[in-house]
Order: sequence, then C-alpha cells, then structure tokens
Amino acid sequence: MIYLKNSKEIEIMRQAGKIAAAALKEIEKHIKIGVGTRDLDQIAEKVFEGSGAEASFKRVEGYQYCICATPNDWVVHGLPGDYKLKNGDLIGIDLGAYYKGYHSDMAHTYVVGDSEAEKKKFLKVGEKALWEAIREVKIGNHIGDVSNVIQTTVEGDGYSVIRELVGHGVGKELHEDPLVPGVGTKGAGPEIREGMVLAIEVIYSMGKPELALLADGWTIVTKDKSLSGLFEQTVAVTKKGPVVLTQI
Repeated sequence: MIYLKNSKEIEIMRQAGKIAAAALKEIEKHIKIGVGTRDLDQIAEKVFEGSGAEASFKRVEGYQYCICATPNDWVVHGLPGDYKLKNGDLIGIDLGAYYKGYHSDMAHTYVVGDSEAEKKKFLKVGEKALWEAIREVKIGNHIGDVSNVIQTTVEGDGYSVIRELVGHGVGKELHEDPLVPGVGTKGAGPEIREGMVLAIEVIYSMGKPELALLADGWTIVTKDKSLSGLFEQTVAVTKKGPVVLTQI
C-alpha cells in the first residue's frame, strides 16, 4: 500500500533529509587515502547524535552501523570495518536519518585521490541518471517513467543497471511501497501522486549485473568483480514538482 504524506509530514522528512545530508557532507571531508570505513561510520554517528536523530540503518534488525560503505566491486549493504581507502578506489556511502518518526535515505559514490578518466566518467553517468530520473518524479507520471530514464541513461553509456536492487517509497518505514526499479517502460507502473515520497536509486556496474553475497550475510558484490556505483536521493512529490529532501 502506498502511503501519501501530508505537508506536515513532508516538512519533518525535510528535516530528516537535512540531517542525513549533513552527515554525508561531513563524511565527504574525510574520504582520503588511509581512512578506514569504520572511521567514516563514526563520523556519521556523531552528526546524528548531535542533531537529535537516529541512524535509520540501525533500526534494521541485525544491522549495527550508521552507514553502508561499498568500495569498488561492493554494491550495497557493505559493513564498515578495517578496510582502508586506497588511491583510485571508488567508495559508495549510503545512509539515512530517522527523525521524529520519519526516515530519509541517500547515497553517493566518490573517487578516492586520483583516478583515471573512465572511473570519473562512470560516476558522472550514474549521477546524471539520478538527476534526470528525479525530473520525472511529478504528478501524473508513472514509476516506469522514472525507471526508464535510469535504464536508458546508464545502458546508453555501456554500463549495467543492477536489476535485483531497487529504489522505494520512504516515510515512517525505511522501505515502503512503491518499488522504483532501475529498469522499466514509460507509462508503466503505479501513477505518481502528490504526497508520495520516494528514494530514487541508481545502482549500476561497469560490467555485468549479476550479484553475489559475501560470507558476512550482508555485503552484496558484483559477481564479475566489476566496479559498482550508487547514487540516491529522497524526493517528495508536490504540486510544484519534485522536491529533493536530502540534497547536500
């Protein structure tokens, strides 16, 4: 069931989004060679605690961290730990803030230090796909319009959309209806209505889209070890168009 939010709820979610964005912005300052992913998690925790919020991910049963950290071929749900960032790494950071009963959800992938042009192009395409998809989040469109933009943008540059992992509604629960796939047909799927709040996600790889699960039971990686990217924003549907609640 799709839960439509009123203006008061969206305003609370805007605050949750600002807190998440502040945490990601602080993490961004520390994405440097030699920094550990556990260190990045602790940075986020300090921001959440100082803002009177809780890490959304800590409300997921069995998950103990504020962020998911995904270097290189790791796709999603990467556990922060002893891994130290290396020159040329790609590192995805996924996080959300739970504030006054509502969640936000966002992600961004960064290059560590210097990197070759192909990696920079790869990330540029993913971010472009996200923002073009967000433009489709408007009353009267369909989820398929959003999905189709992600697919055509990513695949148009020769990369692969990860099909098993999707965007979603967000609100009182971190994951709500509707699902927002990264592939789809224009005009298909649920109609986009005022009051929807959606976590739009671009999850893709340089290689093939097939996935594997690591022994930790959480971390999902590309089966062919190709590089992966993740970009995400929480977006509210309003009469004035899409409003990004998590924009840095």
